Amino acid sequence: MAKREIAESIYRVLFHNQGQIYEVYAQAIYQSDLYGFIEVEDYMFGKKNQMVIDPSEDRLRTEFEGVKRSFIPMHAVVRIDEVEKEGIAKVKDSKGDKVTPFPIPVPKDLK
Repeated sequence: MAKREIAESIYRVLFHNQGQIYEVYAQAIYQSDLYGFIEVEDYMFGKKNQMVIDPSEDRLRTEFEGVKRSFIPMHAVVRIDEVEKEGIAKVKDSKGDKVTPFPIPVPKDLK
């Protein structure tokens, strides 16, 4: 068996947040000491000096700016993939998706 190269892993994390699905990329993910949560660290976003900036990625970059670690409830996680390279972080509306989140009370005044 060939040995797998030791390189830093990159993870794509999809999770529900306030009626939307967040897709973010990070280098560290593990089960939290807080029961029922996962911890996401070392978020990865595209280079800020690019000529074309994706508005949804820029929104996520500003939302997670200064965040050392996020605690995401396990029932909000849709999927975690280990990928070869970083993609574009984005926020999608969850309406019309075939994945239904675990029931979470969402305030009706958010619009």
